[in-house]
Amino acid sequence: RTPTRKAAATRTPARKPVAAPRRSADHIAAGPRATSYPLRRGEAYMNPAQIHYFRELLLGWRLELQEEMDRTVDLLKREAASFPDTLDRATQEGEFALELRARDRERKLIRKIDDSLRLLDEGAYGFCETCGEDVGFRRLEARPVSTQCIDCKVLAEKRERQYG
Repeated sequence: RTPTRKAAATRTPARKPVAAPRRSADHIAAGPRATSYPLRRGEAYMNPAQIHYFRELLLGWRLELQEEMDRTVDLLKREAASFPDTLDRATQEGEFALELRARDRERKLIRKIDDSLRLLDEGAYGFCETCGEDVGFRRLEARPVSTQCIDCKVLAEKRERQYG
């Protein structure tokens, strides 16, 4: 028996699964994957659900950074070759130096993530280290390692520009 024209027209072609693109090192260092917490009007700041949300966000971000660091170590081991040509050797060393500099930035970021996780455990996460006010939920969502509210951060940056 053959399918009718209507049945044939309603079929959708099978799609091949698309692999998720690999995140670049800059993208990983920029912040965790964009997931949004459904913030409700009148919801208490840093309630248990929000604390859980930020803990998972920070832990996931730290895991991504550590995996990227592990990949770099493997890459350096695999690709380390002694080229007879000095230009090839210099190019490889320059690439390695760039990779290592990026990993060093990520290592410092992991330290900030660990500090944020410690603040979560202490109940001080989400509050400005300078004035004690709320850092702001959306600010923390954009940059979970923020330790200052936007007003204090702007003042600190102005002072830094003025006084070096």
